[in-house]
Amino acid sequence: MIKLYDSEIKVMNLLWEKGSMKAADIAKEMERRIDWNKNTTYTVIKKCVSKGAIERREPGFVCVPVVEKIDIQRSQTKEFLQKVFDGSSLNFLSFFLSQHKLNKKELDELEQLIEEYKEEEQ
Repeated sequence: MIKLYDSEIKVMNLLWEKGSMKAADIAKEMERRIDWNKNTTYTVIKKCVSKGAIERREPGFVCVPVVEKIDIQRSQTKEFLQKVFDGSSLNFLSFFLSQHKLNKKELDELEQLIEEYKEEEQ
Protein backbone atom coordinates (compact mmCIF):
# COMPACT_ATOMS: atom_id res chain seq x y z
CA MET A 1 0.00 0.00 0.00
CA ILE A 2 1.04 3.58 -0.59
CA LYS A 3 2.59 5.50 2.32
CA LEU A 4 1.43 9.11 2.34
CA TYR A 5 2.82 11.86 4.52
CA ASP A 6 0.76 14.61 6.13
CA SER A 7 1.22 17.11 3.30
CA GLU A 8 0.23 14.47 0.73
CA ILE A 9 -2.85 13.53 2.74
CA LYS A 10 -3.91 17.20 2.76
CA VAL A 11 -3.93 17.24 -1.05
CA MET A 12 -5.62 13.84 -1.21
CA ASN A 13 -8.32 14.96 1.25
CA LEU A 14 -9.15 17.83 -1.09
CA LEU A 15 -9.40 15.45 -4.06
CA TRP A 16 -11.47 12.94 -2.09
CA GLU A 17 -13.77 15.78 -1.09
CA LYS A 18 -14.08 17.51 -4.48
CA GLY A 19 -13.12 14.85 -7.02
CA SER A 20 -10.75 15.39 -9.94
CA MET A 21 -9.31 18.91 -10.15
CA LYS A 22 -6.81 20.85 -12.20
CA ALA A 23 -3.49 21.32 -10.41
CA ALA A 24 -3.90 25.10 -10.62
CA ASP A 25 -7.25 24.84 -8.81
CA ILE A 26 -5.72 22.60 -6.15
CA ALA A 27 -2.97 25.19 -5.63
CA LYS A 28 -5.54 27.98 -5.21
CA GLU A 29 -7.56 25.94 -2.72
CA MET A 30 -4.48 24.89 -0.71
CA GLU A 31 -3.37 28.53 -0.57
CA ARG A 32 -6.81 29.49 0.72
CA ARG A 33 -7.02 26.63 3.24
CA ILE A 34 -3.49 26.43 4.63
CA ASP A 35 -1.50 29.25 3.03
CA TRP A 36 0.64 27.05 0.79
CA ASN A 37 2.29 28.67 -2.20
CA LYS A 38 1.86 27.27 -5.69
CA ASN A 39 5.30 25.61 -5.76
CA THR A 40 4.66 23.74 -2.52
CA THR A 41 1.36 22.38 -3.81
CA TYR A 42 2.86 21.34 -7.16
CA THR A 43 5.73 19.56 -5.37
CA VAL A 44 3.27 17.62 -3.21
CA ILE A 45 1.11 16.76 -6.24
CA LYS A 46 4.18 15.43 -8.06
CA LYS A 47 5.05 13.24 -5.05
CA CYS A 48 1.52 11.85 -5.04
CA VAL A 49 1.75 11.16 -8.78
CA SER A 50 5.09 9.36 -8.38
CA LYS A 51 3.63 7.22 -5.58
CA GLY A 52 0.61 6.29 -7.68
CA ALA A 53 -1.96 8.07 -5.50
CA ILE A 54 -2.83 10.62 -8.19
CA GLU A 55 -3.04 10.17 -11.94
CA ARG A 56 -2.16 13.19 -14.07
CA ARG A 57 -4.36 13.70 -17.12
CA GLU A 58 -4.03 16.16 -19.95
CA PRO A 59 -5.04 18.65 -21.10
CA GLY A 60 -4.84 20.98 -18.15
CA PHE A 61 -2.87 18.86 -15.63
CA VAL A 62 -6.02 17.34 -14.18
CA CYS A 63 -5.34 15.40 -10.98
CA VAL A 64 -7.43 12.27 -10.48
CA PRO A 65 -7.31 10.42 -7.15
CA VAL A 66 -6.61 6.75 -7.88
CA VAL A 67 -6.53 5.44 -4.32
CA GLU A 68 -9.55 5.29 -2.07
CA LYS A 69 -9.57 7.15 1.23
CA ILE A 70 -10.58 3.98 3.10
CA ASP A 71 -7.53 2.13 1.76
CA ILE A 72 -5.18 4.87 2.99
CA GLN A 73 -6.98 5.01 6.34
CA ARG A 74 -6.69 1.25 6.68
CA SER A 75 -2.97 1.06 5.89
CA GLN A 76 -1.98 4.13 7.88
CA THR A 77 -4.00 2.99 10.89
CA LYS A 78 -2.38 -0.43 10.75
CA GLU A 79 1.06 1.17 10.58
CA PHE A 80 0.25 3.50 13.48
CA LEU A 81 -1.06 0.66 15.64
CA GLN A 82 2.02 -1.41 14.90
CA LYS A 83 4.43 1.41 15.59
CA VAL A 84 2.84 2.87 18.71
CA PHE A 85 0.77 0.06 20.25
CA ASP A 86 2.62 -3.10 19.17
CA GLY A 87 -0.17 -3.83 16.71
CA SER A 88 -2.78 -4.12 19.45
CA SER A 89 -6.16 -2.50 18.85
CA LEU A 90 -7.09 -3.26 22.45
CA ASN A 91 -4.03 -1.40 23.77
CA PHE A 92 -4.95 1.56 21.58
CA LEU A 93 -8.59 1.58 22.71
CA SER A 94 -7.61 1.25 26.37
CA PHE A 95 -5.21 4.16 26.07
CA PHE A 96 -7.66 6.28 24.10
CA LEU A 97 -10.47 5.72 26.59
CA SER A 98 -8.18 6.50 29.51
CA GLN A 99 -7.29 9.84 27.93
CA HIS A 100 -10.65 10.94 26.53
CA LYS A 101 -13.86 11.05 28.50
CA LEU A 102 -16.80 9.94 26.40
CA ASN A 103 -20.25 11.30 27.10
CA LYS A 104 -23.29 9.04 27.52
CA LYS A 105 -24.27 9.31 23.86
CA GLU A 106 -20.77 8.39 22.69
CA LEU A 107 -20.63 5.46 25.11
CA ASP A 108 -23.98 4.21 23.83
CA GLU A 109 -22.71 4.48 20.24
CA LEU A 110 -19.54 2.61 21.19
CA GLU A 111 -21.59 -0.14 22.80
CA GLN A 112 -23.70 -0.36 19.64
CA LEU A 113 -20.57 -0.67 17.48
CA ILE A 114 -19.29 -3.46 19.71
CA GLU A 115 -22.62 -5.30 19.47
CA GLU A 116 -22.62 -4.96 15.68
CA TYR A 117 -19.05 -6.25 15.56
CA LYS A 118 -19.99 -9.26 17.72
CA GLU A 119 -22.90 -10.06 15.39
CA GLU A 120 -20.64 -9.88 12.33
CA GLU A 121 -18.13 -12.26 13.93
CA GLN A 122 -20.74 -14.94 14.57
